[in-house]
Amino acid sequence: MSTALAALDRETRVVVIGLGYVGLPLAVALARHFDTVGLDIDATRIAELTDTHYDRTGEIDAHTLAGSTLKLVARAQDCAPADVYIVTVPTPVDADNVPDLRLVRAASRMVGAMIAAERAPIVVFESTVYPGVTEDICGPIIAEVSGLSRGRDFFLGYSPERINPGDREHTVDRITKVVAGENPDVTARLCALYGAVTSGGCFAATSIAVAEAAKVIENAQRDINIAFMNEIARIFARLDISVWDVLAAAGTKWNFLKFQPGLVGGHCIGVDPYYLSHRARELGHEPAVILAGRAINDSMAEWVADELMTGFAPGRRVLVLGLTFKEDVPDLRNSKVADVVTRLHALGHAVDVHDPRADADEARHEYGLTLCADPFTAAERYDAVLLAVPHAEYRALTPEALTDLVADNGIFGDLKAVVPASCIPARIRRWGL
Repeated sequence: MSTALAALDRETRVVVIGLGYVGLPLAVALARHFDTVGLDIDATRIAELTDTHYDRTGEIDAHTLAGSTLKLVARAQDCAPADVYIVTVPTPVDADNVPDLRLVRAASRMVGAMIAAERAPIVVFESTVYPGVTEDICGPIIAEVSGLSRGRDFFLGYSPERINPGDREHTVDRITKVVAGENPDVTARLCALYGAVTSGGCFAATSIAVAEAAKVIENAQRDINIAFMNEIARIFARLDISVWDVLAAAGTKWNFLKFQPGLVGGHCIGVDPYYLSHRARELGHEPAVILAGRAINDSMAEWVADELMTGFAPGRRVLVLGLTFKEDVPDLRNSKVADVVTRLHALGHAVDVHDPRADADEARHEYGLTLCADPFTAAERYDAVLLAVPHAEYRALTPEALTDLVADNGIFGDLKAVVPASCIPARIRRWGL
């Protein structure tokens, strides 16, 4: 029997490649049961985790990091040959919304140079991809670089990530993990591996392609449902009806799906549907529903900016509160608030952006935006204020503290209905969905 199909124990060596929102929590969880190494080519990231136990993603606290047996390295050559390699690198889309597989290809080449035939390792991909990528793209790269034979010297597996940044309930040690290997023995071994770290159990998919497909439709489904909410919000705005009031009424029905409208950003929901639609087009099918949902959600930022500033001449001072893709996380990836700011600039307005969670250097690097200092102590008020991302820091403020930012005859925009309409002073207007 090959090493890859042997029983798991404390001596089983695991390497997790990519230590972001997905990889780090997984690596820390695996280190409680196996000899685990976390590899990330960002040396600064490794130094932060090692020297100060600081996780910039906010997913793992310093105390947990300090007490973990996880080994952290920035160079592949510092990893001894392992039994399992888990790839968790990002899979974004390019400027044309075409899947960008450069990182997953690079990770495959890295693994190919690391694996040793005598251990017959399993290489597991957690990155979101369309069906076929693991076996048709990643596997051949690993085989070419290593000179080894898939199915004999190494094996492939897939287990889609389900990390929700900032979610402290559905963590990697509690969720159900979908797993699939290229044969039943590999699948069983992956069930044992992931089953050791999660109380949610494992679901064995019938194939790697099925597991890839399951992941890509999870977020596509959410995207489509949110797109419906955004469309009805825009319809009801023309009727001067609050979508939140409508949803409160409709939500009393037992089978009503309680999705909410808003800006759809982040690394998953706003990206994954393009992976599925790309593959569909390759197969000769035009994915009408998926792309319609994407079109609505991608246009929402521009619509928000236009609606907020209706009736204002160019040259107004605008404050946007919150830049991250959702509340209570520092994650700036694919932030649609940045698109709102871009549109406000295009309309001729001067825009300040404040976010207590976002990293200032990252905001500058990713979007060319300079985060402003505490606007609540500024003497001058703004013509318009948009509460775009309701971080806890904003929710803890009184309605007066938020609305006092607005000058007389100005407007307070509240994307998530944080401030009750009854708390808006008569001297300003309110805008919301």
